[in-house]
Amino acid sequence: MRNLRTLISKRAERDRPDLPLLSVAREKGVFVRSMTDAEENHNVIPDDLTNYKVARAGNLVINKMKAWQGSMGIAPCDGIVSPAYFVFDFRIANHAFGQRLLRSKPYVAHFGQASDGVRVGQWDLSIPGMRQIPVLVPSDDEQAAIVRFLDHANRKIDGFIRAKRKLIGLLNEQKQAIIHRAVTRGLHPDVPLKPSGIPWLGDIPMHWEMRKLRQILTRKTERNQPNLPLLSVVREKGVIKRDTENFEDNHNFIPDDLSNYKVVRVGQFAMNKMKAWQGSFGVSQFEGIVSPAYFVFDLHHVGGAFFHTAIRSKAYVPSFTRASDGVRVGQWDLAESRMRDTPFFVPPPDEQQAIVEYVAKATETANTAIARTEREIALMQEYRTRLTADLVTGKLDVREAAAHLPAPPTEAAAEPAAEEPLEEIEDEEIEA
Repeated sequence: MRNLRTLISKRAERDRPDLPLLSVAREKGVFVRSMTDAEENHNVIPDDLTNYKVARAGNLVINKMKAWQGSMGIAPCDGIVSPAYFVFDFRIANHAFGQRLLRSKPYVAHFGQASDGVRVGQWDLSIPGMRQIPVLVPSDDEQAAIVRFLDHANRKIDGFIRAKRKLIGLLNEQKQAIIHRAVTRGLHPDVPLKPSGIPWLGDIPMHWEMRKLRQILTRKTERNQPNLPLLSVVREKGVIKRDTENFEDNHNFIPDDLSNYKVVRVGQFAMNKMKAWQGSFGVSQFEGIVSPAYFVFDLHHVGGAFFHTAIRSKAYVPSFTRASDGVRVGQWDLAESRMRDTPFFVPPPDEQQAIVEYVAKATETANTAIARTEREIALMQEYRTRLTADLVTGKLDVREAAAHLPAPPTEAAAEPAAEEPLEEIEDEEIEA
């Protein structure tokens, strides 16, 4: 048993803007940041990177404000990281083992105990506290055996998760096909049709009324009231309640002052205008508050359930993409004036209700299968977490088992690892 201080030495090398930019994330550890991937570019990159810290391959990099979440890891190559991060030389024989050790659940808990602060979700890591973290360091041979066993297990787990996510993708495609046809053609195959005027929409029932969104949506700006819950607007579900107590759901911190947040009433349409092109909007079933950067609308001339079902389908989401633009990848701002010109086709009220009921029944089997498959993925990820914790803390000895494992596949033959899903929670402070 050793304290972490015996394994680390702080580094402060800077002024190497020529090196690749690295990111630190709870899900991945340390990785080379893509300049084009929308999923990785939520925060602005400054023009001047001379003050960024240099992390050499094998260095330990820690996001000190999110160490309690596990946002740390071993640098895979030389690069630069935010000047707010900690960078350490990490004296351990097997860096792959060190990565798994410090990012395991028991050790992340230690980093949580060494962090504190008054702002929820932004607890600062104390270096003195971190240096006292007890670390179990097995022999070099056992470190290598643990890494080999975990690599083998993870390849199996990743293959399982890939297959399950592919199934979810197919089920979602099936659902979208059902919804698309219902909200664009109705439920009667022999109904007379007319051109919609929208290339990807095709023909629509002759008796449906066309209204521009400006006739359906009226902007509302009601500011926060005491005791209203915080809501999120996500691509997968629309408006959901945000769990402010569960740290796993709060990758981005919540401002202390929520007085400027907008109220959303039941039946109102809320939209993350920076991610409308992804479909991050929906009719709320809850009363609460959302980021002041979002749009909130009252609905007219259409039922809320039908509007929610139709507007979030592939029949209409492309319209929001066309109405969004900007220079920042993945943060295209919605032009409200262009969005308001989007045509929306409205069936009679009784037909709206019939379509909503049909879609709910027709997609019930797929929804049940998706929920079951997501649970299977979650259980497998829990197993991975538990297995890693048991191995790096010495609860399981896998040296003999690792010695009899087949040789790992070559890099060319190895399948890509399954990525951990990133919860789509908005960054209110950045967007506000």
